Amino acid sequence: MTAFSRFEVIPAVDVQDGAVVQLVGGERGTGTVYGDPVEAAADWVEAGAETLHLVDLDGAFEGERANADAIEAVVAATDEAVDVQLGGGIRTAADARGLLDAGVDRVILGTAAVENPAVVAEITDTHPGSVVVSLDAKGGEVVVAGWTESTGLDPATAAERYASLGAGAILFTNVDVEVQLDGVDTDAVDAVASAVDVPVIASGGVATVDDVLALRRAGAAAVVVGTALYEDRFTLREAQAAVDAA
Repeated sequence: MTAFSRFEVIPAVDVQDGAVVQLVGGERGTGTVYGDPVEAAADWVEAGAETLHLVDLDGAFEGERANADAIEAVVAATDEAVDVQLGGGIRTAADARGLLDAGVDRVILGTAAVENPAVVAEITDTHPGSVVVSLDAKGGEVVVAGWTESTGLDPATAAERYASLGAGAILFTNVDVEVQLDGVDTDAVDAVASAVDVPVIASGGVATVDDVLALRRAGAAAVVVGTALYEDRFTLREAQAAVDAA
């Protein structure tokens, strides 16, 4: 399902070389390692997560899934306990359908959607609402291939296009503030959220619970949080409780 019944705080489990890693600004070689993906996922489920955000970082950079075993272990370990959305290295409709049939709830398409927008409609035909199109912005433009190539696309305009093709949600990541714990860019999130009727999942720069609340006010339906949770800036329960009370 892609329609969030309430605003969700979603823990990120980004996997590189079989381990949980958070990259600074999307740059390879800048990662901090946070242990085993299955253990991390189990901890987040125990902490009350309703959705897990899994990314195969090597797959995002290399263009093909490289941490399949680790990802599959996470999916198996969290079977039906939470929704799982997975991105990184998913390039074809067949890839996406295979993952959805294997238990992934939503597939995240970035590079594939930019290079072949029709793939969104292809997957939606057989698995309605299952596609999350990832729009990663750097310098105000959508970037692909692990945040290394600029496309010249405006994020809000691109979001409209993919929503019209059947995307169930848009994942908007501001790479300029990703993992830097310097706060969020609410104007950019507001622009994307205002352009579409489907849920917008925000990501990038969250350092405090106030940042989470600011993204909710900007129109996001959910927020993905990585480094701030792993570095104990706040807990998942604290953030979700603050949102629910707002």
